[in-house]
Amino acid sequence: MVDDIKKENKTNSGVDCFSFGDPEPCLDNRITEYMGIYADANGIYNPPISLIGLIKLLDVNAQHAPILYFKRNMILKWFEKNPILNRNNFSKFAFDYLWSGMGYFQVIRNAFRVPIKLRHLPALNMRYTSTRDVYAQLQNNGKILRFEPGEVIQIKEYDPRQGIYAIPQYYGGIQSALLNEDATLFRRKYYKNGAHMGFIFSMADPSLNGDDEAALKKAISDSKGVGNFRSLFINTKNPNIKDAEKTIKITPIGDISTKDEFERIKKITLNDMLSMHRASEALSGQASGDSPGFGDLDKITRSYYNNEVVPLQQEMMQVNEYLPAHLHISFKEPDYSDLNPVAIEE
Repeated sequence: MVDDIKKENKTNSGVDCFSFGDPEPCLDNRITEYMGIYADANGIYNPPISLIGLIKLLDVNAQHAPILYFKRNMILKWFEKNPILNRNNFSKFAFDYLWSGMGYFQVIRNAFRVPIKLRHLPALNMRYTSTRDVYAQLQNNGKILRFEPGEVIQIKEYDPRQGIYAIPQYYGGIQSALLNEDATLFRRKYYKNGAHMGFIFSMADPSLNGDDEAALKKAISDSKGVGNFRSLFINTKNPNIKDAEKTIKITPIGDISTKDEFERIKKITLNDMLSMHRASEALSGQASGDSPGFGDLDKITRSYYNNEVVPLQQEMMQVNEYLPAHLHISFKEPDYSDLNPVAIEE
């Protein structure tokens, strides 16, 4: 990508020469590097990928975060009232599980060691320590809050490379999400950055005096503004040129309509986003344009609920392994649930 255009000294022939800036790297984000698990001097194990990077990724394009929020809403829709876990805490836990692959609760107990509340702990700041079954929370002031053994419940996706932290299911699609962002940012810069040239104005008139040439250059330069591209003026001043060839020639070099694949990239990356999240195009509000309609929404809703929402709910119900039976979290079942006896009979 051209960063700037620098004007050099004139040659003996009187032709203005220009040099172009160095190319800019499009991708300087390293959140896709798997760094392994290591404990620091404080006995805190660092995650294998950047959790801060995953948080920033939520803002990378128009699909990634909305799809995660949609899945969170679908899970939360059927959540039943629980005496020790309110809807707000469970909502935060569910979203943490979706963006990071991990969710954390602090178990608040009474004097008799009976759980009386599940308090959500943000996955971004939670770490496992070198002390068995002890978790810690990184504080904003740089301090570390260590919990008692068994005080924290962690529910996580399985990573076969290590068993301490999770890797989110969408991890393999991060590059597509970043490509979508790169295409959008490039298009915005293409329109707004006046350092990109739009046309070459060339002529070969040795009789053009300095004042007229300066006025012509100024007129071209003044046409630059936000949304326009900088143009280049060249006058070779060839003394052998014929009068009929002294006219100004305009050569477009910034034809975005024919040389840019913005629309194609956006469409491909959108399909990748839907695939990496196993999201339903009809339900999540994302339209790829590949089909004329969304189909039977009732059948799509039933299939998505049974094949995506229920498995996620069952993963989150692992919390029940740490709770007495009368405090288990649970979810309602709609009529179209495969677990519903009515649905099975149909």
